[in-house]
Amino acid sequence: MPGRQRRDGGSTGPAADNKTTTTNDNAQGGRSGGGGGRGRGGNDRRGGRDDEKSQFIERVVTINRVSKVVKGGRRFSFTALVILGDGNGMVGVGYGKAKEVPAAIQKGSEEARKNFFRVPLIGSTIPHPIQGEAAAGVVMLRPASPGTGVIAGGAARAVLECAGVHDILCKSLGSDNAINVVHATVKALKGLHRPEEVAARRGLPIEDVAPAGMLRARAGQGA
Repeated sequence: MPGRQRRDGGSTGPAADNKTTTTNDNAQGGRSGGGGGRGRGGNDRRGGRDDEKSQFIERVVTINRVSKVVKGGRRFSFTALVILGDGNGMVGVGYGKAKEVPAAIQKGSEEARKNFFRVPLIGSTIPHPIQGEAAAGVVMLRPASPGTGVIAGGAARAVLECAGVHDILCKSLGSDNAINVVHATVKALKGLHRPEEVAARRGLPIEDVAPAGMLRARAGQGA
């Protein structure tokens, strides 16, 4: 009987219950406190990144699921084509790959920021017509008068809007693949030249190179 009482007392009793409850509360409090400290600092840092990211226009053009055949079977992952721009002449394209969609988009956004380049704009349009080619994608861009808007398809429209082009005519002449269209559009934008650059290269006054309407728009943009 005494042994039984000892076994019962060891297995159940107010002291044991209180000890267990206190241990769990302290463990949760430690995780909560540590997480709160890290969370406050992390939120500040994330807030800074969010503020920095909010300054840019981000468009996800396409998300694909891809697979890699390995010895044990297939490994699936996701790819994301992301366009990032400030809406004022700066734009970049990035391609991210990860096991989850949000991580792939984040990688694509980071790569797009590394690939930023400046697009020469005259007012709200481009200086001159141009055609870009990438693989089987062929994209033709033409300047348009104010109020025309962005006349372009989905993939090319994302690039032009992120770059800050508000009036333009765009036509895809080749493949409809979104990746090819995006790269062809980027190649066309990288091939644009300002009127003063063309005038200096030809050794002519800028009035002989650019039409009067473009010069007026350029003067208004400078003012």
